[in-house]
Amino acid sequence: MFFKIVTDPEVDPRKCIVGMACANQAINDGHNVNVFFASFGVKLLQSDYISKLDSSVGTPEGFCQGILKELVKNAEGIYCSTGSQAVVGLTPENSDGMFVEGLDLIWSGPPGVIQLAADSEVQMVY
Repeated sequence: MFFKIVTDPEVDPRKCIVGMACANQAINDGHNVNVFFASFGVKLLQSDYISKLDSSVGTPEGFCQGILKELVKNAEGIYCSTGSQAVVGLTPENSDGMFVEGLDLIWSGPPGVIQLAADSEVQMVY
């Protein structure tokens, strides 16, 4: 399964967390899951950002970061848009220590999105 998180968490943070929770559920149900973060959805990968999102979503402290950490631990791959990260000021060269712990981020772009979509039977976009 392929999940794409593109919603700006400043606009609809709950939708972003629901998308990540559904990706985790798919993993728990036995599916191989790849997740691609693009547009302003890339902010969700930043440790400082995700740790402060609970108040916007109405969840207990640490919930949103826990959802992301579960994805990092269990997803087949976590991808991000290199261009979208650049818009929020991050590049592969300057991002050390910015992302949630344990994230083995795969930097990509439109070719990666197309390949992930083509290789999957089911695509979900949040």
